[in-house]
Amino acid sequence: MRKPVYIAAYHQSKFGKLMGMSVPEIVANAVKEVCDEIKAPPSAIDVGSIGAVCNISLNSQGLLSGLMAAVPGLAAKPIESVENACASGGQAILSVIHKLLVGDGEVGIAVGYEKMRDAEGKMDGKRIGEVLGYFSHPDERGGKVFVFPHLFAEVMRDYMATHKVREEDLAQIAVIEYGNAKYNPYAQMQKVQITLEQAMKIEGINRYVVDGLPLKTYDCSQITDGYAAMIAATDEGLKKLGVHKGDTVQIAGYAQATDPLLKGGRDVLNPCAAKTAMNKAYYMAGVKPADVNVAEVHDCFSVMGAIGAEVLGKAEYGQGARYWTEGKASVGGECPINTSGGLIAKGHPIGATGVAMVGWAAWQLQGKVPAELQAKHAKVAATFNIGGPICASVCTVLKPAS
Repeated sequence: MRKPVYIAAYHQSKFGKLMGMSVPEIVANAVKEVCDEIKAPPSAIDVGSIGAVCNISLNSQGLLSGLMAAVPGLAAKPIESVENACASGGQAILSVIHKLLVGDGEVGIAVGYEKMRDAEGKMDGKRIGEVLGYFSHPDERGGKVFVFPHLFAEVMRDYMATHKVREEDLAQIAVIEYGNAKYNPYAQMQKVQITLEQAMKIEGINRYVVDGLPLKTYDCSQITDGYAAMIAATDEGLKKLGVHKGDTVQIAGYAQATDPLLKGGRDVLNPCAAKTAMNKAYYMAGVKPADVNVAEVHDCFSVMGAIGAEVLGKAEYGQGARYWTEGKASVGGECPINTSGGLIAKGHPIGATGVAMVGWAAWQLQGKVPAELQAKHAKVAATFNIGGPICASVCTVLKPAS
């Protein structure tokens, strides 16, 4: 039987713009600030993992593990850098868990971050689109200026056609998430609110991203700077840290699975790896989809909010969009999903995303989110983090520690 692993501390930056903060400063701040949450020195950490995606291409920096080791107290410890596209944050958490399970230590830290804007907060959208395109199959990049919006615009088209779903049904997901972000002090789009009419009207910034395909600007997640960090520990690790188990959340189930990178030739509307990972996490945690009453899913585009509800098992195949439009995913619904605002409104600092999803879900179970976003009677939480064109999937199930 595997040793139980708990979330001893979680911390994140506000998502949006990190301005002139350098990559070494980001890494150091992430470590120090999460340690401050439980008043533990970095030297109490035994192992670590750090995830980022665009770091070499946008920031000319590799070997992030060495930057983490530069934090006083972390030198000469087992630390690794991980990259699994947009699932890098979730992968960093699993990396730490696995280190703890094999006995490399009792306390671990998972950090994820992304710096996608310059010191003035400006972004080069064309360059970012090119860089993110590297995480697709070479055979599917031709003729696509912004590769991933194009790939997911195709997913959106196929989802709508296959399941007889309307554009406004998927736009409603974004509207709900913007409404949630209003109350999340960490959300990038906290001060922006949209109506369904605005989300559907083609004017101003809202436009069709690819001619002839239904994806619109408001259907898309944000280009974001930000970092998130989590301290995980075994029972012995909690004693070492002086953290009471009752103040933690257990990562009761976790799994990772990967489908082929090429989107063509497989059923991305019914993603095998995602559902395999989610079901394995449920099995490990000893729960069923019906037990989950709060969740965070990887809505890089609005259609993934719908597919995410299906991967969770909260909606049958093809019924994910309806789960949202019927209010079941809203705060106060059967299973509130993306109460953080999701990637669409909270922001999507790629390497940090998976860590932030698990961290927010833990806060839900601990009653630490703003009252307007708190899921009632939250007992079991699930997260679904993806990388690439629904390729790599990291899923977790959280429970209050007992």
